[in-house]
Amino acid sequence: MELKVSSKSDPKLVAGSIVGFLNDGKDVNIIGVGAGALNQAIKAITIARSFTITSAVDLLISPSFKTIEVDGREFSAINLKIVKQER
Repeated sequence: MELKVSSKSDPKLVAGSIVGFLNDGKDVNIIGVGAGALNQAIKAITIARSFTITSAVDLLISPSFKTIEVDGREFSAINLKIVKQER
């Protein structure tokens, strides 16, 4: 599942989506452009991890770059792939 975040995204809502998709057996890709979006994404992942850590589940995050198109213009985005790992 692909979630796009911006500097205005609510980390708690994004965290809830992350946990929901992971619990449904889906990997999650968070995509953001810019420092503000990356900040909100990291906050969301931290919150999501706090939700899952008590159930012997941890989150693995693999960052990469991705080119996205917005209104006909290309931007370099950060892609954070999140997978669930049982401990």
